[in-house]
Amino acid sequence: MYNGKTVVYTSGTFDMFHSNHLKMIKYARGLGETLIVGVSTDELVCSYKKPPIIPFEERLAIIEALKYPDIVIPQRTLDHTELVKKLNIDVFVVGDDWTGKYDYLKELGVTVFYFPYGSGVSTSSIKKQIVDKYHALKEQIDHQPNPDVR
Repeated sequence: MYNGKTVVYTSGTFDMFHSNHLKMIKYARGLGETLIVGVSTDELVCSYKKPPIIPFEERLAIIEALKYPDIVIPQRTLDHTELVKKLNIDVFVVGDDWTGKYDYLKELGVTVFYFPYGSGVSTSSIKKQIVDKYHALKEQIDHQPNPDVR
């Protein structure tokens, strides 16, 4: 809490920004008066999964352009202990694909919400659709007769 206002923090890679990203940020906005959004750096993301498609600076700019965050910061680590202390964070919101991973923040007095993404849109599903469509198109092209060859 800062100046009597609840400080909420949410973060993510926000690669190939989509509606579930927006829903989580909007949900976090509703939990307090000050919303800080962390955007994972490329180096951080590469430490636990494949590199993002969209470069860090562009992902940061997309989140900064939204009306919901008050502050947008780089996220350089998955350990949020120091961040919670430095920024007086009261509420932490993260996608439910991380369920249980941030329960340690409760010991610091932080309320942790695991936002339910549910089925449907995800960066992984978008990437898979692109790859699948590419392979289907390539298969069509590879089996297309070439009228110049006799």
